Amino acid sequence: MFNLKITVLGLGYIGLPTAVMFANHKQDVYGVDVNPHVVNELSQGRVHIEEPGLQDALNQALQSETFHVGKEVTPSDVFIVSVPTPNNDDLLKSCNLDYVKSAVNMALPVLEKGNTIIVESTIAPRSMEDHVKPIIEEAGFQIGKDIFLVHCPERVLPGQVLHELIFNNRIIGGMTPACIQKGKEIYGIFVKGELIETTASAAEMSKLMENTYRDVNIALANELVKVCNELKIDALDVIDMANKHPRVNLHLPGPGVGGHCLAVDPYFIAAEAPTVSPLIQTARKINTSMPEFVIKKAEEALDFQFDKKIVVMGLTYKGDIDDIRESPAMEIYEQLVATSRYQVVAYDPHVKAAFVETDLEAALNQADLVLILTDHSEFQTLHPKDFANTNHAHIIDTKNIAKDCYGYDGYHHLGNISEVGQTFVHA
Repeated sequence: MFNLKITVLGLGYIGLPTAVMFANHKQDVYGVDVNPHVVNELSQGRVHIEEPGLQDALNQALQSETFHVGKEVTPSDVFIVSVPTPNNDDLLKSCNLDYVKSAVNMALPVLEKGNTIIVESTIAPRSMEDHVKPIIEEAGFQIGKDIFLVHCPERVLPGQVLHELIFNNRIIGGMTPACIQKGKEIYGIFVKGELIETTASAAEMSKLMENTYRDVNIALANELVKVCNELKIDALDVIDMANKHPRVNLHLPGPGVGGHCLAVDPYFIAAEAPTVSPLIQTARKINTSMPEFVIKKAEEALDFQFDKKIVVMGLTYKGDIDDIRESPAMEIYEQLVATSRYQVVAYDPHVKAAFVETDLEAALNQADLVLILTDHSEFQTLHPKDFANTNHAHIIDTKNIAKDCYGYDGYHHLGNISEVGQTFVHA
């Protein structure tokens, strides 16, 4: 196995696991982040994000002295850009490339012929061609000969990142055939899945469409919930039965779509082709409407009485992680707080913040309404006895995870959500 010096710019939910993975495969890795807290924590040997196995992997890399961290970019063979790409504040929330451009510009002073630059950040179609490539060329380098430029989007699931980095297929989107080969050599160090050869633009679009497909499918399920709410039909039963058809795979509904993938990526496509993407735009509108729908059902459950105690259980956008980026649960919590009509308590065993109650019993005490908004594994074991000290609280379980509560009077999920406000005992 050959040895490379690899600099990873951006040590967040993807950059840090990627850096540690290369380091634990005998590569000399230098991690760079502009956030002093991140650099300090990692310098002290502590991970700053929640991801199973990551602390142990970091310990291994530090012990073998193959991973170092700092704020300045140093000469390397490979530069991997893994920085955020937020939405712009425009009509279709287009892709903001400021952090990507900044990271590439940070590498320019130490860039040498033969180096490879890989952008892992999720970016809009043609970003590599129209925005990243010109930066390198303006510095006097020829792409595919002097510098090898590749887009390799991450395709991992939070909670399973270390496993999926190795075993998932990896898209290698090169600006030239030579760039593709360089990308394959680099990821071939540890990836056991297929290394898929393609152009940078196709790689960009493929990553975006993977998440857009899921966003559109979830939107269909969420719209079904609203339809069934009006027609008093159990939407979850409908989905379960429909999915028994061999060619149907409806996704599950929920309180909205969050995270820095599904809730963001579709906009990047729509913004680049706004006149021919009505389906993508409509799906986004449906999914972004779900927090308002949940709040309305919460008000119905309380019979529109104010000064009641509402407990929001789960603040992250998915279960068993600490990531609240673009979380619909956070949006619901913040909107309820902003009304000043209720006593709102947040409980999440994975989120460490001053406003989060850490004791479940204290959170539920004298509660009038409980909103389960995240599918943390801890919520799977919720039982009617856990609600004994509530004010006979209604439960709205938007993730259908607290199945032991089906016999609890006042328990609702998105299937029987039309019965909110009525006394309900599950058959």
